[in-house]
Amino acid sequence: MEPQATQNFIFTGLQHGGFATYMIVFTMILAITFIIERIVRLFMQLNINGKSFMAEVQTYILNNDLDGALRVCNGAKAAALPKVVKAGLMRASRSEEQIQNALDAASLEVIPVLERNLPYLATIANLTTLLGLFGTITGLIHSFGALGNADPAQRQALLSVGISEAMFATAFGLIVAIITMFFHSILSSQAAKIVSEIDEYSVKLLDLLSARKVQHSSEK
Repeated sequence: MEPQATQNFIFTGLQHGGFATYMIVFTMILAITFIIERIVRLFMQLNINGKSFMAEVQTYILNNDLDGALRVCNGAKAAALPKVVKAGLMRASRSEEQIQNALDAASLEVIPVLERNLPYLATIANLTTLLGLFGTITGLIHSFGALGNADPAQRQALLSVGISEAMFATAFGLIVAIITMFFHSILSSQAAKIVSEIDEYSVKLLDLLSARKVQHSSEK
């Protein structure tokens, strides 16, 4: 749907769709706000190429340069994965259990940031669908309620207005709900991808640091 056509559809819906369409517009504004915020956070700020990042960190660890590995983490400190890896590197001289605890604590801190506002999008999609149904019911109630007291000549016009209100509310609610669910699916997949990378590379980091300790012990 072209932008001009979309704008005309919304204005027409507000004129004929009844009170429910105003509520749907409110939920649409909320959905757009959450979607934009999550796109910026999940695709720009918290995201990083985990494979290349971890390869660089691994190079420094294998060369026994933990400071270099920490510099790599600090260089991408806004992203989620480097925060977790940095927490593990800061405990590199400790026991495996302490390193694991540091990684777990950092993960528990980061994961809620990744998943923030995503449940609201699912709620908004469901609520918008129900609001569309609510508009359908109220439109039909107004339509058939007005028919009882109307002149026969006016009945067709009143019926058309009521059905128009019902159909606009239904269509508007479904469109907003479908778009919201589409972005919810994309954003949830992106958050799950980052969480999966955190789990994967946390295990690899622990293995690297354990191997480093064994190597140092054998060299002494």
